[in-house]
Amino acid sequence: MNDELKEGLSTTRRITVDPPRTIDFLGEEARVYATPELLRDIEVTCRELLRGHIAQGKDSVGTRAELDHLAPTLLGMDVDITATLTNVDGSRVSFSIECRDPLEVVARGVHDRVVVGVERTVARLAEKRARAG
Repeated sequence: MNDELKEGLSTTRRITVDPPRTIDFLGEEARVYATPELLRDIEVTCRELLRGHIAQGKDSVGTRAELDHLAPTLLGMDVDITATLTNVDGSRVSFSIECRDPLEVVARGVHDRVVVGVERTVARLAEKRARAG
């Protein structure tokens, strides 16, 4: 792993809540950022931070997420997702997450990832696929 991967690294990614990121089951007037989409955007934010600090041929996969979705964010609003690296334990890393729209904090949480070798992971998945038939 690259020596640049240190606790305290942080990034903020701005997302505009577009229709595919919203719930639709309450009708058009109630379109807000869907929790699963928020979590996906958090994972992407953390992965992109790591990619800038790990060796070529490595990537990361999510292993755990704990998210409190505290407030709705309306369709068309921006959300700033801030991910801060709080722990590095070998290939395992943890992030503290805070998400804010222009009016309030909308989510807080923790996200864990593991840095993996891409080739080794692809080989492990091929083996499992073969066993699964």
